[in-house]
Amino acid sequence: MSILRVLRQKSRRARFFVANNVSSIQIIVSYYLVMTFISLLLFYLPFFRQPNVHVPFLDMVFMAISTVSVTGLTTFNINHVFNEHGVVLLEVLFQVGGLGIMMISTFFFIISRRKISLKQRQLIMTDMNQPRLSGIVRLIRITFTMILIFQVSFGLFFALYFLWQGYYQNLGDAFFYGFYQAISAVTNSGFDVTGDSIMPFAGDYLFLVAIMFLIFIGGIGFPVLMDFYEWFLYRRKKINRRLPFRFSLFTKIAVLAFVILFVGGTFIIYLLEREHLFAGIDPLGRWINSMFYSMTTRNAGLQIHDLGEFQVTTLIIFSLLMFIGCSPSSVGGGVRTTTIAIIGLYMTSFLKSEDNINIFGRRISDADVRKSVVVFMLSLAMCFFSVLLLSATEKQSLIAIIVEVTSAFGTTGLSLGITSELSIVGKIVIALLMFIGRIGMLYTLLLFIPKETRDQGYEYPTEQIIIG
Repeated sequence: MSILRVLRQKSRRARFFVANNVSSIQIIVSYYLVMTFISLLLFYLPFFRQPNVHVPFLDMVFMAISTVSVTGLTTFNINHVFNEHGVVLLEVLFQVGGLGIMMISTFFFIISRRKISLKQRQLIMTDMNQPRLSGIVRLIRITFTMILIFQVSFGLFFALYFLWQGYYQNLGDAFFYGFYQAISAVTNSGFDVTGDSIMPFAGDYLFLVAIMFLIFIGGIGFPVLMDFYEWFLYRRKKINRRLPFRFSLFTKIAVLAFVILFVGGTFIIYLLEREHLFAGIDPLGRWINSMFYSMTTRNAGLQIHDLGEFQVTTLIIFSLLMFIGCSPSSVGGGVRTTTIAIIGLYMTSFLKSEDNINIFGRRISDADVRKSVVVFMLSLAMCFFSVLLLSATEKQSLIAIIVEVTSAFGTTGLSLGITSELSIVGKIVIALLMFIGRIGMLYTLLLFIPKETRDQGYEYPTEQIIIG
């Protein structure tokens, strides 16, 4: 047997071993790691940088992770380091990080009419956190198109609106920042490229409502957008169905959780700040501001006030909303709204002494309940120990550390201004939280589990213990 034939056999065995021992989750996470490395290399190119500006390596790694996870936390002023080409690069990376690597790549496969293999469909299903393969390519094609339309249409609207209101006198600046605001809001990135976030628009209620709508589009979940698109076609009689249209259970729970969190957050923020920070604002402005922070703290990270002006109680509410985050299969992070919804339903059914968790005429599976409890408890434990660690390593107030930790895990980007003052340990901890928040706690756990696990084939006897 020749040496070449031996090498070919070993190569085939190696590929077989990798294919059968590397899970889709591990492949997807490796893609995001590679994308972070590519982002880091691009950030160092002079074409995207301001001249004669030096940034420490750790800070640039921090920036790369924050960009790919669309968090928005930075240890330096973006407008002092990146030029206009760098801002455009950030917008491109927002798309990759927010919409997902597989969605972007698959969409280009679709428009180039290339065949999508079964393995690619499995990776798409994993990246988008979908339970089944059927319809996954159609989901990507429609939701990506919808999001792109929203970005372009609102980018044009903001550009013309900025010129009309006199925010920018130059046509190029109006279009440049108009499209940036639209892309930033839809991808929930929250990066501040001007130094003032959107504080100059604090009194512009129309602009704030438009930003809130875009944040909602990015954070409600791609399957929800797909369901509403199908519903629209059904109402317009563009598609024929023998049975009445029915929204999926995921859509119903995601929308219900969003409404409860949004309305509840709005009322709590309004009650806490109406006689404090919002005291000098008209009644409509108080409600608009409360609605804006109830929305932006769920993932966008945009702000129209200095966070240090809020009461500590309000900042705790912000931290809670950031910890929860957005819906699964969206641009956001956190423990996700459906996790909180299922835990709430589980507690309700327990108090009612019901064996099953039922909602909207459907039963929640026991596997989903177990996943929700595990994700919630481990996420809470991770954030708690991160706060403990940073309390020991950083010379900052406890509330500032809590906001920083929950903002990183929820990939939100809000901060009390301590990010640049973090120690090396602090930056590493926050960077890890941002990355875990992007890929999700469930995938982080499954990352270390083999592709196939064997059932033991037997069960131990059951014995009750005393609880409570």
